[in-house]
Amino acid sequence: MRLRGSDLTCVRGGREVFRGLAFTVEAGEALVVTGPNGAGKSSLLRMVAGLVRPQQGQLELEDGDPELSISEHVHYLGHQDALKPSLSVRENLGFWAALLGGGGEKSEVALAAVGLAGLAPLPAIYLSAGQRRRLAVARLMAVERPIWLLDEPTSTLDAAAQTILADLMRAHLAGRGLILVASHGPIGLDGVKELRLGQQQSKQRTQPP
Repeated sequence: MRLRGSDLTCVRGGREVFRGLAFTVEAGEALVVTGPNGAGKSSLLRMVAGLVRPQQGQLELEDGDPELSISEHVHYLGHQDALKPSLSVRENLGFWAALLGGGGEKSEVALAAVGLAGLAPLPAIYLSAGQRRRLAVARLMAVERPIWLLDEPTSTLDAAAQTILADLMRAHLAGRGLILVASHGPIGLDGVKELRLGQQQSKQRTQPP
């Protein structure tokens, strides 16, 4: 599987965010999108997720399911954790699993993996910011999708949770998944590709291990 963007231009609120952007990420690879605030990191991930339309250019997915759109291959974790505060931890994850086509058994495994099994009956309103982020990360395990789009995924996570997330990403890449991450800092993976925005010409390169 290969995800390719070519000559992408993004306009938000009448402002051109980026122009002529190109990237390629293949199965088993992670691409880290870096750059200053306002450079378009989140906009690019939202574009791949189908939430923002490109003003110009195109996105292509090779060797995916031809009956599904790119967005239907995707897990998108944005800045908002998208939780219903009145529902329990278990019910929140169950809602997303049902919506995305997953099963209850994987949801329980996912809660245990992110250290929230003991809080499963607790209403989400009582979770800390880090626990809310852990619950959002659990969606990655509850439903299998080949492309992960992660916008500042380590935000609010403590060191232990960051380690859990890094292990999940390594396992996803080992299973020939693809990952695009918007980040200001390290994500715990070595040898990843980097796409830096905010320069006259955005460049894709490989970070050294």
